[in-house]
Amino acid sequence: MNEENQISYYSIIPATVRYNNKLKPAEKLMYGEITSLTNMMGYCFANNKYFANLYNVTTHTVSQWISKLEKLGFIHIELVRDKKKEIKERRIYILDNPYVQKNTYPYVLKSTYPMYKKVQDINIKYNIDELISLLENKSSEIPKDFYIILERLEFIYPKEIIKRMNKNSIDMINNIIYTLYDLYHSGFSNLLSIVKRESLINLYILSKDYKPDDLLNYYKRTIINKYTNNST
Repeated sequence: MNEENQISYYSIIPATVRYNNKLKPAEKLMYGEITSLTNMMGYCFANNKYFANLYNVTTHTVSQWISKLEKLGFIHIELVRDKKKEIKERRIYILDNPYVQKNTYPYVLKSTYPMYKKVQDINIKYNIDELISLLENKSSEIPKDFYIILERLEFIYPKEIIKRMNKNSIDMINNIIYTLYDLYHSGFSNLLSIVKRESLINLYILSKDYKPDDLLNYYKRTIINKYTNNST
């Protein structure tokens, strides 16, 4: 799917952006363009070249516009890396947005939460099967405090119990564990101290029922939004 296919029919530029004297008109327009591209996936993944072609400017100019919006706290940038630590995707999330977007997750992002002021650089070292295997073998490659998190949430099962579980249940538990590990390495370790087992399972079921294109990313954002909007 290319970027043009996910542009909505409208963009939103709230008063906090429109009347901000630190932003140039082009930067305000860029914000509006990002909101329109955010409407389908809950985040914008268009690259600088796309915006440069759209506005007939250089990619360097686009980079400056986006950096300004991030610096002022209007957007959050998330870098997704592969196993070789190479950036494979940039995701831009709207932070200062008074209207309810057509997000791909059921909770609206709390724009003032301080963790979004910094770039979260995702670098997941293992795939799901590798991670579960390491956990089952109590590998020292996994941080001890992550084991403690899983024990508190009762997501460490004896092999005898796992053998009795059906495939759907195993897949759910493995996906939840992997998402928690993703959060752990994405700057959300403090959040994992307040999440609750029942809530994690319910959010996963809701996320799966929604049938997003990227279940684990959708589920991750749902957890973040749930626990940054309230602590219950």
